[in-house]
Amino acid sequence: QVQLVESGGGSVQSGGSLRLSCAASGHTNSRYCLTWFRQAPGKEREGVAAIEPDGTTNYADSVKGRFTISQDNGKNTLYLQLNSLKPEDTAMYYCAAVSFSWVRGYCWDQMHTDAWGHGTLVTVSS
Repeated sequence: QVQLVESGGGSVQSGGSLRLSCAASGHTNSRYCLTWFRQAPGKEREGVAAIEPDGTTNYADSVKGRFTISQDNGKNTLYLQLNSLKPEDTAMYYCAAVSFSWVRGYCWDQMHTDAWGHGTLVTVSS
């Protein structure tokens, strides 16, 4: 089992930037897609960015060109750089470890997520 702990959330003005971190511990050598999800008040949780075991990255259309996912394997840490933030980016952000699958789009599959972090809040004011 892998454990995940997010940090780096905060309050920024529209156009600002933040970097979220997700520290992983436990069975980090297992094959996972590491995915950032977010949940805004009153809305369903949605996938934002993901990085597959081979390093392939995927982004939701709403964040392409503004958010960048990366990882530091030596530190077992996942990052999400958030630039050009908008009020609609306000949400609780969660990192998750999704079990590897050959199914296309598996990184967004919340039903097969082995681990979730507790979340970190991002608030963007206009």
